[in-house]
Amino acid sequence: MNLSELLSNWLGKLDAWMVVGFAGQALFFGRFFIQWLVSEKRGESHVPLAFWFFSMAGGSVLLVIHKLDPVFILGQGGGLFIYARNLTLIYRKKRQAAVGPAENGLGKQG
Repeated sequence: MNLSELLSNWLGKLDAWMVVGFAGQALFFGRFFIQWLVSEKRGESHVPLAFWFFSMAGGSVLLVIHKLDPVFILGQGGGLFIYARNLTLIYRKKRQAAVGPAENGLGKQG
């Protein structure tokens, strides 16, 4: 089967769930693309906040289209837990920085 026949076969099977799946994959790829662009701009490896949001969005969309495959569900579900945890840690650190050392119990005693 050549490339033309393969693409024709895939397009013949195109339905709404396949479009959703491609959108999920695009979001998932987008996270790496954004991370690469930001790292190039900084001149060092960096994981921006958008990486975690794209991870959550892509993982959620891909989980929605599962076919009750336990391996796929466990893989995407586990990833979603890790992405959510990273976002929680990031926002906790931002809140603590905004409060300042005196208000969060790290101020001078006396």
